[in-house]
Amino acid sequence: MSEIPAKATESEDHSGGARGAAAVGSAAAAEPAAMTGGPMWQVSPPGSMYDYIKVASFSIGPDGHVDQWSLRAEQLFGISSERAVGMDPIDAFVAPDLRERGQRKMAEILDGREWTGVIPFRTPGPEGTEGLAEVYVMPTTTEDGEKGAVCIVVDVRTLRRIETDLAASQAIFGQSPFGFLLIDAELRVRRANERFASTFGGRPADHRGRSVHDYLQSPEAERVAAALRRVLETGESITDMHVTGFVPGSDERKHWSVNLYRVHSGTGRPIGIAWLGIDITSRRAAAREAAAARRNLALLNDAGARIGNSLDLETTARELLDVVVPGFCDLAAVDLYQGLMAGDETPPGLADGSAEVRRVAFASAVSDAPFAGGPGPVAVGAVHHFSFNSPCADALRTARPRHIPATDGGLIQSTLAVPMVAHDTVVGLAQFSRTKGSELFGERDRALAVELAARAAVCIDNARLYRREHQRALILQRSLLPPGDPEASGLDIACRYLPGNVATGRPSEVGGDWFDVIELPGHRTALVVGDVMGRGLRAAVAMGELRTAVRTLAQLDLEPAEVLAQLDEIARGLGAPAGTSQAFGFGGGVQQATRAARRPREADLSEVYLATCVYAVYDSVTRRCTFANAGHLPPVLVEPGEPALMLDVPPGMPLGVGGEPFEEVEVELPEGALLALYTDGLVESRDHPLDEGLQAFVGALTDPSQPLEDVCDHVLNTLDTHHGEDDIALLMARVQGLPADSVGDWTLPREPRSVGRAREYARGRLLTWELEPLVDTAELLVSELVTNALRYGEGEIRLRLLLDRTLVCEVWDAGLVQPRRRRARDTDEGGRGLQLVGLLSAAWGSRRTPRGKTVWFELPLPGAEMSVTDPAEALLSLF
Repeated sequence: MSEIPAKATESEDHSGGARGAAAVGSAAAAEPAAMTGGPMWQVSPPGSMYDYIKVASFSIGPDGHVDQWSLRAEQLFGISSERAVGMDPIDAFVAPDLRERGQRKMAEILDGREWTGVIPFRTPGPEGTEGLAEVYVMPTTTEDGEKGAVCIVVDVRTLRRIETDLAASQAIFGQSPFGFLLIDAELRVRRANERFASTFGGRPADHRGRSVHDYLQSPEAERVAAALRRVLETGESITDMHVTGFVPGSDERKHWSVNLYRVHSGTGRPIGIAWLGIDITSRRAAAREAAAARRNLALLNDAGARIGNSLDLETTARELLDVVVPGFCDLAAVDLYQGLMAGDETPPGLADGSAEVRRVAFASAVSDAPFAGGPGPVAVGAVHHFSFNSPCADALRTARPRHIPATDGGLIQSTLAVPMVAHDTVVGLAQFSRTKGSELFGERDRALAVELAARAAVCIDNARLYRREHQRALILQRSLLPPGDPEASGLDIACRYLPGNVATGRPSEVGGDWFDVIELPGHRTALVVGDVMGRGLRAAVAMGELRTAVRTLAQLDLEPAEVLAQLDEIARGLGAPAGTSQAFGFGGGVQQATRAARRPREADLSEVYLATCVYAVYDSVTRRCTFANAGHLPPVLVEPGEPALMLDVPPGMPLGVGGEPFEEVEVELPEGALLALYTDGLVESRDHPLDEGLQAFVGALTDPSQPLEDVCDHVLNTLDTHHGEDDIALLMARVQGLPADSVGDWTLPREPRSVGRAREYARGRLLTWELEPLVDTAELLVSELVTNALRYGEGEIRLRLLLDRTLVCEVWDAGLVQPRRRRARDTDEGGRGLQLVGLLSAAWGSRRTPRGKTVWFELPLPGAEMSVTDPAEALLSLF
C-alpha cells in the first residue's frame, strides 16, 4: 500500500483525486510505521484526529477485487491481508439484497467516478459481526493504464462516539456551575467557561492567555502557580485546595475550593491542566460560625467540669481563668468585693460603683500587661477600686457587661468587663482581654463571657456562703470543746484538736469529733473522747448535744457503763421531733429522750445519729481508772519502762444502735503512766489501713517521760502521713496520783460519839495541813454529814478528807436513801443541816456507791478566789 499514494498523487484526471490520495497516503503511510514501531512520517502532531478516528484503507484492482489491504483494515473488518487480497468486496461485505446495487456502483467506480456513502457490512464467517462504515472511493489508474480505486473507510460508530464526546465536553464545560478553566503547559488560560467569566468579568474569550497572577495577589498567586506546575509535572491531582483572593469591583475577601488535574491527549501526552473552582465564601463563614459555636460549647462544657470543684473563693476564680485563657482570651482577671471576701452578709452599697474590690486571680498568655480601664497593673491579693466614671465601675453599677476599646500604643486590642452576678447579687467583676492581632470580641463572645462569668459567680457565691457557714460551724464546734488545757486532780493533761485536711491546707468540713475532761466529786476525773459519724454542721450540732449530755450525766455521778447506756438512748432520740430540746433538761430529760427514741417514726437515714465514745473515770486517790467503750478505738496505756499497749476494753456497739449493754473494765494505773484517748482520724486514712495506723501510733509513744505537750507534737508529726480527711482529737493524761499524806481516811462506829470523834479527826488533819482558816467551817460541816449518816443511814460510817486543789470531805454509809435538801420552817428544830452545807461549801452532793452512798462537800483553799462564808453568819441566815 505504500505505492498507492504516489500513484494517486500523479493522477490528475479526477478533481479531488489528488487531494483524496494525499490524505489516504498520509494515513496509510503513517499507519504501518506507527504500528510496527518503524520510522514514521508525522505531519500532524501526536494527538491529532487520526489518532481518534483510526482511518483504514484498501485498494481495488481493475477486476473489482481487493489487491491491497492495510493493517487498519484488518483491525476494522477482522480479516487478515492474506484472505482479503483477491476478494470481491461486494460479495464479502455487502448484504445479499444489496449486492446487485453494489455491483453497479463498483462498475461506476471502475469507470472513473468518485463515491461516498455509508455501507452496512458484515464480517465473514459464521460468527461475523455487523457494522456501519463510511466509505470514500476515489478512482485511480495503474501503471498499465488500467482503472482501479482507493477506498478510505471510517467506522461510523467511532465518529458517532467522537461527536457525542465533543457534545458532552462542550456541555460540561459550558454549562458547569463551577468555574472551569483549561490551562496549557505554559500555565496560560486556554479556555474559560461562562461561570468563571461571570465571576472575574468579561467574556470567556477575554481570559485566553492570562495567568493566575492576573487574578490573585502575591504570595497567593505564587502558591497556586507552584501547585499548577506540580500537577503538570507529576500528574497527581489536587482536590479541595483553598484559594483566597478578591474579585474585580469588591473589597470582600473571597474563598474558593479548587480541584486540579492533568489533561492528556489521545496518545497520553500531557497537554494542560483542568481547573474546577467553586466559591466557598459563605460556606467558610458558616464553618467559622459552626467552629465558634463548637468552641463556645466546648468552653461551656469545660467550664461546667472545671469551675466549682472546690469551695474556695480564690480557687474558683482561678478555675475560671484556667478555662478562658488562652481558649477565649489572652488575658483575664477576677476582682471580688472586699466586703464579701471579709464575710459580710450583704454586698456593699453599689451607688457609686467604686466599692473596694480585691484582685483574687489573674492569668495571661502573653505577659502581665495592665488592663484597659485601670491606671496600672494590680497584684493578685491587692485591694483597689475603680474610678466612678470607668467602664468597670459602670458594669458593677448596672450589672451589665461593658466593652472597653483599645488605647493607642497599648498591647490590648479590646476588653470585656463582665459583672459576676449570682442570685441577683453582684459579687465582683471579670475582665477578658484580647491582644492586638487577635479577633475582636463579637456578640457571640459577649454572650459567652456573660455565661461563663455567671457560672463562676454562682460557684463563688456558693463558696462564700460555704465559708461563712463553715466559719460558724467551726466557732460552734470549738466553743463546745474545752478551752485551753483542762486541769484535773491527779492528772497532767494535754490535748489536740485538728479539723480535717488541716495538713493539706484545703478547706475542711467540720466534723463530730470531741473530747472532754470533767471533774467529778472526790477528786475524780471523767475523760471522754467521741466521734459522731458524718461531717458538716449536723454532725457538729449532734456532737454538741452528746457532749452536753455527757457532762449532764457525769454530774449525776453515774457509772461509766450507765452513762453510755443513757447516751445510747439519747442518740437514738436525736432524730425525733423535739428530741434535742427534751434530751438535756433537768428533771426527767433523759427519760423523755428515751421515750422519744422509742416512738415510731419514718425510717430516714439522714435523721439517724451514730457515734462512738469511750468514757473513763479516774480516781486520783486509788489511781484506778474505769473504762466503758461504745464502738470506739481502744485506749493506749504506756507504763513507765514498758512498751505502749492497747487496753483490752470491750468495744460495745456505737451510740444510737441500741439493744446491747456496755461493759466496764477497771485498770490500776501506776504513778507516771501515760493514758491516750483518740479518734480514728489520727490513725486511719484512705491511703493507710487502720491496723497500720494503730501500730504507728503505738510506736510513736516511745518516750512517755517527755513533757506531754512534746509527746502530743511528736505523735502528730510522726503520724502526719496517716492524716486523712477526718478530724483528729487526741487526749493524753499522765498519772500523778494523790499523795498518801494528802488523804485522811477513818472508819467510825455507828454511835453518837462518832460525831465528836469525826470533828476531832477533821481538826487534827486540817491543822497538819496548815489549813487553820478552814477548821471551824470544816468541823461544822463534818458534824452535819456524820449526824445525817447516823440518823438516816445504815452500817458503819467512813470519813475521808482529800487535799488537792481544793479540800473535799466525804462521808460514806451503807444506806441507799439519797439526802434531800428541804427548807425548814421557823418552828422546826431540825432540817437545816443540808441548807447549812450548801451555804458554807463551794459545792456539795451525793452519789451512789456499790455498797451504799457518799455525801460530800468541797471547800476552797485559803487564798483562792472563792472565800468561805463565816459560819455564824450562815447560821443566822437560816432563821
